[in-house]
Amino acid sequence: MSNLFSVKDKVVVLTGGAGILGKGIATHLAGEGAKMVILDLERAAETGESLVKNIKDAGGEAMFLATNVLSKETLIENREAILAKYKRIDVLLNAAGGNMPGATIAPDKTIFDLDVEALRKVVELNLFGSVLPTMVFVEAMIPNKAGIIVNFSSMSALRPLTRVCGYGVAKAAISNFTKYMAGELGQKFGEGFRVNAICPGFFLTEQNRTLMTNPDGSPTARAISVMNHTPFGRLGEAEELFGTIQYLISDASKFVTGTLAIVDGGFDAFSI
Repeated sequence: MSNLFSVKDKVVVLTGGAGILGKGIATHLAGEGAKMVILDLERAAETGESLVKNIKDAGGEAMFLATNVLSKETLIENREAILAKYKRIDVLLNAAGGNMPGATIAPDKTIFDLDVEALRKVVELNLFGSVLPTMVFVEAMIPNKAGIIVNFSSMSALRPLTRVCGYGVAKAAISNFTKYMAGELGQKFGEGFRVNAICPGFFLTEQNRTLMTNPDGSPTARAISVMNHTPFGRLGEAEELFGTIQYLISDASKFVTGTLAIVDGGFDAFSI
């Protein structure tokens, strides 16, 4: 019997691939035999190339390309470079995203203090930074009549969190876009196309480290509140996302599309 969870030889494009979660995902999938294409900003090139070297040293296959997920022209250049090397694209992981202070509302502030331009930038990065790669890379999947997309939504898309205004709004849009695209691609291009999203709970990353930890490494009041509302009583570890992602891009989820896979230690299920 074939291994339903195999990702061997799949060409996987990962945006935001040089971040903490991205590096872990790329390393894991490459170790499982996937051919990883790591996309990130030019300023992350050194990190990306180091990641590629580590993957190759471990016997895997990977390449890094500098990109801008908000530039369709740059993404098309990326696509052509990928096709020149691998001849096809099987999977797109839309992991690029982020937040910025102006799009949040601190406890001592109100909605009237929200920086609308910062909000616009956060929505643009998180929403259009997935829409544009989807448009560009799915086009390369059409000739093969198959393609898999996993978008990165968030717990803040499901349960509005204090402070996280712009990011939550953008990720809620990603969840809706995921469901929309599942129907769009499935109906118009066939059952070989699947679109799902992963909704991580609270994981410690470089982006939220100052929010979740004090300078001495101890948890902040915010982190303690999160853990108190998480039945598992802790933050997630990056590797705890890997299995769900592998499931979603393998034949094990062949009849799964338009879903939101929650990986949160029970946060969404818990009240008081």
